Amino acid sequence: MKRKDNRSVEKCKLLYRFKKQGIAWAMLIPFLACLILFVWQPNIQGIILSFFNLKGYEPIDFCGFKNYEIVIKNTNFMKTLWNTVQYVLWSVVVGYLVPVVLAIIVNELRRMSGVLKFVYYLPAMVPTIAVSMLWYYIYYGGEGGLLNMLLSFLGVAPVGWLDNANTTILMIIISVTWKGFGATMLIYLAALQSIDKNLYEAAAVDGASVWHRIRYITIPEMSGILMLNFIRQIIAVFQIVQEPLTMTGGGPNGASATLGLLAYNYAFKYYKIGNSLATNVIMLVLLMVLTLIYQIIDKKYSDDV
Repeated sequence: MKRKDNRSVEKCKLLYRFKKQGIAWAMLIPFLACLILFVWQPNIQGIILSFFNLKGYEPIDFCGFKNYEIVIKNTNFMKTLWNTVQYVLWSVVVGYLVPVVLAIIVNELRRMSGVLKFVYYLPAMVPTIAVSMLWYYIYYGGEGGLLNMLLSFLGVAPVGWLDNANTTILMIIISVTWKGFGATMLIYLAALQSIDKNLYEAAAVDGASVWHRIRYITIPEMSGILMLNFIRQIIAVFQIVQEPLTMTGGGPNGASATLGLLAYNYAFKYYKIGNSLATNVIMLVLLMVLTLIYQIIDKKYSDDV
């Protein structure tokens, strides 16, 4: 009798587990279907088509690595690759640190934190094209540009903010940071507020300064989300297209052009779809390498901890 009861209990547990997993899979399958249909299928098809001569998007004949050879031998390829690296470096210096600092400041505030959250997040709700146009007119090189209007009050001559090859990437990154820092700051703020308050209280009792609390409590406790957002930011900035396209068209003299913009021009300016797909595949491979490096570093850090 006891054995029969045990079998009934096990059967109920099995049915419950099956029902629970069935509900989970029923919710997950539509998402997986959309992921395969709208993400993986176009990517895989693009990779395959990059090895063909194309008329529009129709393959004519197999050409092997010819499209890749044309892209890599293009004199603009190495220049746009280096420009893309510069975008990433500037975004790490400017766009990565700003949300962290602001999140720490807002977290320390007792008043107005809700208002500041809304104000900081507001640019994220503005379409990218609108943000790019806004900053284009802020940077406008003539006397009508907002920055130059401010300079004119100080008796300073107008500056061509986007016409200088040495600074144009930094100017664009500032606009990108302005749009995206609010959303990232809220993620960091959530991570900050999940840290055990007892750690800070114990540190304060021991006489730890604000800097020491940030260094030995805040940063270690946030290390996971900091690393994750670091690689996410690199991936996002590596694919930047719309901002340089709108604000500079890749100029001056290709100084702000990126790999993404090169792929865009191949497709919509020169109508060379095969070359555009090859450029995108090269970007995909580079991003996969960066992601792999991140995974190795993250695993090593996790093992050390």
